[in-house]
Amino acid sequence: MFKRLVTAAVAAVLIAGLGACGSGSDVRDESTNHSVGVDRGSGSGAGESRPDPATTTDASVFGLRDEVRHLAAKTTRATRPHMTRKCTTATRRVKHTTRSGSGTKRRTRTWYSTERYKSCKQVRSGTETYTRVVRPERWCVSLDNLGGDAKRDDVWYRVGRTTYDAAVGMDRSVRMEFTPTGTGC
Repeated sequence: MFKRLVTAAVAAVLIAGLGACGSGSDVRDESTNHSVGVDRGSGSGAGESRPDPATTTDASVFGLRDEVRHLAAKTTRATRPHMTRKCTTATRRVKHTTRSGSGTKRRTRTWYSTERYKSCKQVRSGTETYTRVVRPERWCVSLDNLGGDAKRDDVWYRVGRTTYDAAVGMDRSVRMEFTPTGTGC
């Protein structure tokens, strides 16, 4: 009997607490899906109900697919020093010793030998021409109604190749959600 009473009391407290959190004081404008800011944390006028997706690139964004853009890699011809490996052989004198015997009859024998070794280093040998990448290849997607906000249109995001291919296969004004690799294009 006591357990039922305690369980009912805990349930009542939880219901009251959850009811206070969703008391309906947060009024929404149905046309733009924005809260008008009654009882919103700081109590200061109007505020958005979601974080600004343009400032957070690590989170996924959503909106209506607008345009897609592919920027090919931009390259140019450039020159740089051509480095080659130059090796020289040299010799050095190495000392060898052996000891034999013990006590007063201990004897040390020393001899020298010549050892050959190779020394290599990089040296400049003229110049070479190469292809320098000025701008890497980019795939971009533009979204309208970003985050459900009808006023946020034509926001460009850099995306990966697979996201770009998926966007090309979609019709315009279809809801699309992805995680961008960067902002702008």
